[in-house]
Amino acid sequence: MKPKIVSVKALTVCFVGGVLAISLLYPVSVRGQGPGAMPAGAGPPANNNPKLEDRARQLHESGLRSVEMDAAKESENEKHIEAAIVTMKEDFTRIQILRNDIARNLVAHKHLDFDLISHQTGEINRRASQLNLFMMAAHAAEDKEQSDLLEGGSEEMIGALVRLCKLVDSFTDNPSLKNAATVDAKEIEKAKIDKAEADKDLLAIIKLSDRIRKKSDSFKGVK
Repeated sequence: MKPKIVSVKALTVCFVGGVLAISLLYPVSVRGQGPGAMPAGAGPPANNNPKLEDRARQLHESGLRSVEMDAAKESENEKHIEAAIVTMKEDFTRIQILRNDIARNLVAHKHLDFDLISHQTGEINRRASQLNLFMMAAHAAEDKEQSDLLEGGSEEMIGALVRLCKLVDSFTDNPSLKNAATVDAKEIEKAKIDKAEADKDLLAIIKLSDRIRKKSDSFKGVK
């Protein structure tokens, strides 16, 4: 299990609280020991104020609670991150599976099943949109080629599906998604360019899949 990192603030509170508790609870524990030590009864009287002892104890306990809370928060954050990674992997994989299903039907020249296309592109849109919650893709300019794809009938639908498959290929093969954890300092600028291209593809996938879904819905029942 990954070791927990306790915040400096929590450690400081705990350490100060502990030192203060010891110094207040045992103010004369070392007196009368060693050469030159003050004889018993000499010096100022011991501080036996119970309120100070209670305050020291409260500070110490507060410091311990702070450490425990920070550790619990760190553990909760790790769980959220792990869950997000699992969700992203599922979305990423499922988008590719749907793309392959669409491509196989196109290559086989199957009659367009608008119910199926609506379902497939609807899921691609949902999963791509969910991916974007984590990737936060930067706004990209409108692709005129994409905006003209669905102006006509079934032939234009085929063209739009082909375009969607190519966008998914470009997005999933982007180096920024595969090498994010191993980018060399000298390749940062290239990584930025790759990320911008991935953002553009993801947003295009979201927009085009939604348009295809809506167009498919309008074709349902049309012979």
